[in-house]
Amino acid sequence: MRLLVFVALLTLPAADLVGSPGLAAQERSPEVVAEQLAAVYGKQLEQTAYIPALPLVAKLRLSELTGRPEPAAEVERILEPFLTGERNPVPKSGSEQAGHLIFAAMADRSAGADRGRWISLCRQAADQAFAPDGTALPRMPFHNDMSDAVFMAGPILAATGRLAGEGRYFDAAATHLRSMRELCLRPDGLYRHSPLCEAAWGRGNGFPALGLALALTDWPLDHPARPELIEEFSHHLRALLRHQDADTGCWRQVIDEPASYLEYSCTCMIGFAIQRGIGEGWIEASQFQPAADAAWRAVEERTSPAGLLVNVCTGTGKQKTLEDYLTRPAIQGRDDRGGAMGLMFAVERLAAESRESVRK
Repeated sequence: MRLLVFVALLTLPAADLVGSPGLAAQERSPEVVAEQLAAVYGKQLEQTAYIPALPLVAKLRLSELTGRPEPAAEVERILEPFLTGERNPVPKSGSEQAGHLIFAAMADRSAGADRGRWISLCRQAADQAFAPDGTALPRMPFHNDMSDAVFMAGPILAATGRLAGEGRYFDAAATHLRSMRELCLRPDGLYRHSPLCEAAWGRGNGFPALGLALALTDWPLDHPARPELIEEFSHHLRALLRHQDADTGCWRQVIDEPASYLEYSCTCMIGFAIQRGIGEGWIEASQFQPAADAAWRAVEERTSPAGLLVNVCTGTGKQKTLEDYLTRPAIQGRDDRGGAMGLMFAVERLAAESRESVRK
């Protein structure tokens, strides 16, 4: 399998492969893969959007897990203009709402006025969930009828609720998440990307899995919506489990279409969600750990030491037909979206290893 995946990279321009031993090298630990991806991705935050923000979130956690200060120091330098008020972003899209998760991560490592500043930036995204009279909207603005919005809005609402100590954010998140399920969840437990088409797009399922995993991490134990959300989370993952490719551990560009290509980013997102769910006790390790392990092997095999990736679906809005999803281009090589998701999954695997070593 490693040789076959390496062959896929041979179609890349030769310049992109210089200095990279390729994917046929010896297996690498999550820490090694995370360090290699961190050297390539998460270098700026020109737009406060999820693609550049998530690798910064992962780098902060990488520093915590390894005790190496350099990744976190790099993030702090990048975010200095936001802390001083030189930059004060207000989200104009779902992607920018999710991008504010980096400010929640910074609040968790800050105190005093700095912590207050980071929380105020989180509020600028989360407060968009409310009408002028303070009531929660049925769905967060910019949802675009797409299952992506489970991730774009759910985690920042939950993170802000935890940081601010205000239950209204969890109530708004529960309302939004319930509404997105009604709009996009299919009877078989998979998500259609939008009501325009029944296709279960890969990232269109990765976003709900990742989004609910992150939101539940911040959810209060005593909030009445928590049991329902955990059940929805496990129900979705059980549906996804049935479609994991048995030979490679990947999920596909269209989850339930065997002829569609094996897709990198959704495999990272679903793998992250499964690993987080096991770690938090929301799902049974006996049922799900083999799937997480297989997904990790697939991602590690498709991530070169130089940060080159295999089969990352290009940016995709809602499409009208199944054929539209089946023919979305697959990016080979460096890709910021794929790199962000790969780094998030690698760090989550590293966290799982750290927990296991403590138990031993």
